[in-house]
Amino acid sequence: MYFILSKILLFLLFPLNWVIVFLLIAIITRRPKLKRKCFVTAVALLLIFSNPFLLYLFAKNWDVNTTPLGKENVYSAVIVLGGFSGEDKNGNGFFNGSADRFIQALELKEQNKAEHILISSGNGNLQASNFKEAVWVKGELKKFNFPDSTTLIEQESRNTFENAAFSKKLLEQKHLPPPYLLVTSAWHMRRAEYIFKKEGLDIVPCPSGPITGNQKFAWSDYIMPEAYVLDGWTTYLKELVGLTVAHLK
Repeated sequence: MYFILSKILLFLLFPLNWVIVFLLIAIITRRPKLKRKCFVTAVALLLIFSNPFLLYLFAKNWDVNTTPLGKENVYSAVIVLGGFSGEDKNGNGFFNGSADRFIQALELKEQNKAEHILISSGNGNLQASNFKEAVWVKGELKKFNFPDSTTLIEQESRNTFENAAFSKKLLEQKHLPPPYLLVTSAWHMRRAEYIFKKEGLDIVPCPSGPITGNQKFAWSDYIMPEAYVLDGWTTYLKELVGLTVAHLK
C-alpha cells in the first residue's frame, strides 16, 4: 500500500503543479482580491523554485559528502542502488541521467576498494513489466570482464526500504562481513544512509553526481529563472518527504 500511495501522490511534490493550481484559481475565481493573491503566489512560487542559486544553497546543505577511504581499506562489497537505467519501448535496457552511480561503482571496484559489486534494484514502476534492472546491469558488467563470482544482484526491491532489507539478506547469505560501501546519487544518499543504518547495515557513503561544487555564480544566476531548477526541486522535495516518512516508520 505504501508503494502504491507513494507513486500516486508523487504529483503533489511538483512545484510547477502548485504554480498551475494557483494560476487556474486566479483565472476561474470572480473575487478580485483572491484573484490577485493567487496570481502573486503563482509568480512568487515560480521565481523561487526556478532560481539556480536557491537550489544550490539547499543542495549544498542536503547532499552527503563522500567519506574518505583509507588507502589500504578493502571492503567486502559495494552496494549500488538502482534507478540509473530503465527499459525502452522495445524492452531493452538503457542508462539514464543517474548513470554516474554505475560509473562510481566501477571505479571503486577497479581501484580494489571492494571485492564484490551488489546491484540492488528490481522494477520500481507502478505497472511493472518483466524488466529487472539488476539483471540487465549484470549483463552490462560482463562487458567490462567482471566475473560472475564478484557480481551479486538483488532483483526484487522496488524502493529504498526494500533495497536495504533485501541487500542485508543477500549479504548475510553470502557471508560478506561489514562495513559496506554504499553508492547512490548525492541527493538520495541522506535518505538511503538513514534507511540502511536503521536496517542494521554498517555502511560507508560514497555519493555520486553532486550538483554542488566549486562553481561560481554570475549576477544573473541570482535573478534569472531556469527551467531545469524546477525539476531539481522536485527531486529534493521528494527526498525530504521520503526521509520524513522513513523517520515516522
